[in-house]
Parts: sequence; structure tokens; C-alpha cells
Amino acid sequence: MAGTGLETVRAVRLFDCAQAGMNMSPSPYIRLARHALWLLLVWALAACSPPPPLHQQQSYVFGTLVDVTVYGAPEAQAREATAAVLARFDALHRELHAWQPSALSRLNATLARGESAAVTPELAAMLHDARELSIRSQHLFNPAIGGLVALWGFHADVPQRRVPDPAAIAGWVKARPRMSDLVIANNTVTTSNRAVQLDLGGYAKGRALDDAVAILKAHGIANALVNIGGNVIALGAHGERPWRVGIQHPREPGTLATLDLHDGEAIGTSGDYQRYFEIGGRRYSHLIDPRTGRPATGMQAVTVLFGGARAGTLSDALSKPLFIDGPAHLAENAARLGVRNYLAVDAAGKTHVSPDLAPRLR
Repeated sequence: MAGTGLETVRAVRLFDCAQAGMNMSPSPYIRLARHALWLLLVWALAACSPPPPLHQQQSYVFGTLVDVTVYGAPEAQAREATAAVLARFDALHRELHAWQPSALSRLNATLARGESAAVTPELAAMLHDARELSIRSQHLFNPAIGGLVALWGFHADVPQRRVPDPAAIAGWVKARPRMSDLVIANNTVTTSNRAVQLDLGGYAKGRALDDAVAILKAHGIANALVNIGGNVIALGAHGERPWRVGIQHPREPGTLATLDLHDGEAIGTSGDYQRYFEIGGRRYSHLIDPRTGRPATGMQAVTVLFGGARAGTLSDALSKPLFIDGPAHLAENAARLGVRNYLAVDAAGKTHVSPDLAPRLR
């Protein structure tokens, strides 16, 4: 296309010089030809113009790779907005870390002593929200089982390769820590169940996605894609088409399917292929069934899609109960939770797709 543009410019200039040498006004045919050449020039220059800017920045937060992509905004504006998003992610990471010093780990220590704890209004609101989602899932999404997660060795940067003592597992199951054990009032948290140890790892990434959209909009960004380790939310579009994302295959390199995300839509994935260890050919993942105290084994991966308000939070939290309960009642559980769009791969490798999502997958 660059050659076409230069050739058109050269033709127009030669045409004008010939007219000047003849010292005559152009005929209607000449004026028509000049108009056609100028239209061709405009088309060629438009075709050769650079694409709208695409700004991308990566970081490592929440124990995973984070990617923020902004489309069609000036570089300075995109850079400032992206920096604000990543700063928010860092703040959430420091506040909600389950085993390093944080507001959440200090809260856990206080609850374990049987004492009440003062928390920030923001943390109180997040705990209230997570509690409501836990009750909605019949406690299969249960951030109160942080003690069990730690027992299995997943409160470490690298999972510990050991199966806990069965008696220790049974003790946690018997204690039945639940989010409904929390009493949250006036920015104070109490519980009568000292076994409650909070781990918001299944909530924080989704909340971060929703916060990212609010920050990007506040900075005047209309089109962006935010990816936190496979939890993804879309803002606007990628030019003339929606944002297109791939869903990771749980056992093979590459994608299981691709999906166009529209403005405000988010996907969340729970899988046994990110944080896990193997002993004797058996896989143990960080997704623990609170009913048994052991890693769930019925699924390899579950991806859900939500749109609208709190799409990030809902897609993150509500993929967990579908994963944990397995494939036997997948459709019924999804309907009860309000999950209309899901793609699941069960332990045998069979794929399950909801009727609403199937036409959108490639």
C-alpha cells in the first residue's frame, strides 16, 4: 500500500505541472480526473495510516501473571491508566494476602484468639460480599477454610508435596468453618468459631477485575482487556471487533476454545492445573471440597461467563462451586447459582457446555 500512495501523489503533481505549462484552465474532464485522483490519494493514505495505538503492560500479582491491554487511547493516557490499575492490584494483594503479613492475615490471627477485630470499611464490605456469595453457593465457595488450604500446603509460593494426616483433615471438617460464622457490624468482625481462617484467593482476582474497569473508565479509557491469570474482563472492543480470548485446555498446550467478549463481560476459570502437586500419579489441587476436606476431583476445569455489574467478582467466585461439586449436577447447580454460560471439562475429559454459551464458542 505504501507504493500505491506514493504513485498517486506523483501522478497528481505531474498533472498539475502540465496544466501550468499550458497556461490554461482545466476542462471539466480534467477537473473530474483530478477529483478522482485526490479521492484515490485519500483512500490510500487512510489504508496506509498506522493502526490505533495498543498499549500493553504486564506484572505479577496475586501469584499469577497480570496483563492490561488498552486500545485506541493516546500513549500517555493509556500508560497512566494502566499504572493506576496495577497500583490497585498491588494494594489488594498486600491487603488480602492469606499467609504473608497483611490486613487479612492479622484478622485471621485475631479471630483464632477468639477476639473481635476492627477492619477497614472496604475489607468489611468485601467480607460481607464474600459471605453472601458463599451462602448462595451452599458453602461450596467457602473462603473460611483457609486453615484447610494451609494444611494441604497451598499457603506457600510453591505447593508442598505432602498429603496431610487424615485425622488433621477430619478435625477441620468437623469444625465446619463457614463464612456464615462471621458477624460483621460497624467495621468489626467477630466469630464464635475459631476454626474460621479466611483465604480470599477465590474472590480477590474477580474483585480486582471490577475495580480495574472502574479505574480505566475514570481515566477516560473506553476499550481495554484485563487478564489476571485467566480471569478476564473486557471493556469496549478491539476496534471493529469484540475482544477475543482463549480458554486454556486443562491437559494440553494451547486453547480449548476461543470466545468473543463483549463490553462488560468477564470470564472466570477454576482448574486443577495451576496450583497442584502429584504423588503416586494422583493430582491434588488447591480447590478443596469443604465437605470432605480434600481437593475436589470431579473436574479438570470450569469456566463461567458473566456480564453486567460485578461481572468479574461473580465469574471468579461462582466457578468454584461448579468445580467442587463435579459434573453430576452441573446444569442444576448452574441454574441455581444464576450461571447461564459455562464450559466445563470433567475428570474423564468430557466437555460440558451450557446451551447459552455453545453458539459463542469457536
